[in-house]
Amino acid sequence: MRALQRLIQGKVLLLTICAAGIGGTFQFGYNLSIINAPTLHIQDFTNETWWARTGRPLPDHLVLLVWSLIVSLYPLGGLFGALLAGPLAIKLGRKKSLLVNNVFVVAAAILFGFSRRAGSFEMIMLGRLLVGVSAGVSMNVQPMYLGESAPKELRGAVAMTSAVFAALGVVMGQVVGLRELLGDPQAWPLLLASCLVPGLLQLASLPLLPESPRYLLIDCGDTEACLAALQRLRGPADVAGELAELEQERAACRDRRARRPWELFRERALRRQVASLVVLGSAMELCGNDTVYAYASGVFREAGIPEEKVQYAIIGTGSCELLTAFVSCVVIERLGRRVLLMGGYCLMTCWGSVFTVALYLQSSIPWMPYLAMSCIFAFILSFGIGPAGVTGILATELFDQTARPAAYMVSGALMWTMLFLEGLSHFIYVPFLGVCVCGAIYTGFFLPETKGKTFLEISEELHRLNFPRKSPGPTWRDPEVILSTEL
Repeated sequence: MRALQRLIQGKVLLLTICAAGIGGTFQFGYNLSIINAPTLHIQDFTNETWWARTGRPLPDHLVLLVWSLIVSLYPLGGLFGALLAGPLAIKLGRKKSLLVNNVFVVAAAILFGFSRRAGSFEMIMLGRLLVGVSAGVSMNVQPMYLGESAPKELRGAVAMTSAVFAALGVVMGQVVGLRELLGDPQAWPLLLASCLVPGLLQLASLPLLPESPRYLLIDCGDTEACLAALQRLRGPADVAGELAELEQERAACRDRRARRPWELFRERALRRQVASLVVLGSAMELCGNDTVYAYASGVFREAGIPEEKVQYAIIGTGSCELLTAFVSCVVIERLGRRVLLMGGYCLMTCWGSVFTVALYLQSSIPWMPYLAMSCIFAFILSFGIGPAGVTGILATELFDQTARPAAYMVSGALMWTMLFLEGLSHFIYVPFLGVCVCGAIYTGFFLPETKGKTFLEISEELHRLNFPRKSPGPTWRDPEVILSTEL
């Protein structure tokens, strides 16, 4: 609670979190969920468009193919955006990258809004690709921006807000897609184009807030701008100690350019960091949380929930993840990263095992659908406790200023690639359980705790782990102004 009070006292930091989140990871969750409501309407529009062009209907399997392309272009765009995020963050800075990123949102909203009038389902496909690019950039730049702007005792809580806004976006997308709002058959272009609203909110608010102090000092060498940003972000707090720590980090990065993604895999000093990023990033995407949402509708129907009420139960699943993301944001600085990750994966292993049995027996035992429905909520709650948010902090805390953008490019590319790996069957959770176990074991044995430590302390501990038989980390020399890093 003390950390939360400090966050409230730093009003500018709180406003920065909101401004970055509403046009950042909120957009990721929102565009991920709003596409579910108009599924049948867009498929009908595709068929009608084809009929108007050719005079004959489009076969059902081709309609489904077009729909699959519309859905899959979102993670494909996210992959492009993740690869674009690193160069943008270095050339433009963290804040400007988030602002420029809204160009993709505006273009996509225009395509969505006029697609039906133009009679073009291709405009929907292109729009989904563009919002995917936007989500890929924001998913990487936002936690980088917030993690670099927060003091070390609040860094975990502030970076975790990326998960809070992503979960909030999922819930808002589910709510806006209700039949009573924009889920009407005639309103789907407006539903898809509604992503413009959070983009405009960010464009109106984020320019008034400061850039990342670390970027200003270490990348740009602008001490005065860094000091001004720190004073605005911290409020009445004394920033002399934090500025001295930033000066030390600048000295450590002297004469070093920004790393390229492939260089991270070649350098022994980054071996544990890269392994943590790949293993835990893969675990988050392959743990099966996205598939739970795919199962939810069918399980709710098996449990006897009326068809017209299923959409409200689905909103409950998104609300569970939002609740636990917020709780984790409050307790992360008290419990640490490792506890939340290990606890989340262990609980997911437990509930996923029960869920697998319940799915297999639901046709033969009357009360099994109710158990399966309970497991859905329990699994999502467990995912939100740690993996949903803590995993996104790793690239910020485990890598220094020169390697951080490249690390986010690697983790982002991995995350969006994993979104293609989906499948459905009664035993889909058997491989997922192994992923959860591996995530918990790796966290327990190989991931160092970063709670309350400076970036330099984290780097020194990682150096000792990467070179156990050699001397502890390098010695830092006097700070000097360095030129901007280049990718």
